Amino acid sequence: MEKLIWSSNDYDIFEVGPEALYEISSFVISQNYNRHSKRFLSKKDFREIEYVFNEELEFSKFSILYIVRDKRRKLIGSIRVFKWDKTLITPMQKLFNISPDELIDNSVTSNYWHIGRFAIDFLCGIKTVTIFKQLMILAVDPIMKDNNSYMLAETDTKLLKVMNALGFETSKLSKPIIYLSSETVPIFATKAGISPFYKRCYPLIVQKRS
Repeated sequence: MEKLIWSSNDYDIFEVGPEALYEISSFVISQNYNRHSKRFLSKKDFREIEYVFNEELEFSKFSILYIVRDKRRKLIGSIRVFKWDKTLITPMQKLFNISPDELIDNSVTSNYWHIGRFAIDFLCGIKTVTIFKQLMILAVDPIMKDNNSYMLAETDTKLLKVMNALGFETSKLSKPIIYLSSETVPIFATKAGISPFYKRCYPLIVQKRS
């Protein structure tokens, strides 16, 4: 099921279900390697696709998934957010051996939303800055509407600089590692830290469809 969220003359944004997870997993892996190591997928890389796919299946019960398609129906963007139930093992715990609730806020009332599987085809021929902002707004929207909530993510260090330039106030939880061919660092942000970006860019997703 693909539920239309936003549309323009160049592309459409959809909310999708678990049936899209393999397509998203393949897209994320291919875009990471194409962008960061300048190579296309080899046979061994398909094991990584399967790994990401199976991991996302575990989170799917709690996930909200968004994709972007151009007018030829080609996938050109994706992002996922899920509310952590504090029992599932997050990517942050697997990659960095970090327990977010212990490092940030271990109160019973604290909520954590993990953002991941963000990717954009920067060679799609469409201006991607707006797509970037729209996907991020959709991902952080449930955080902004939830009480005592935090954003969690593992992000490419270059992407983190872009996020901070756009108004995100983030904090690093560990030193970076190489993951999916890029330097990746675990971060978190409070609602107050997300708010400058959210207020500035929210109109991009609620404006009248064209």
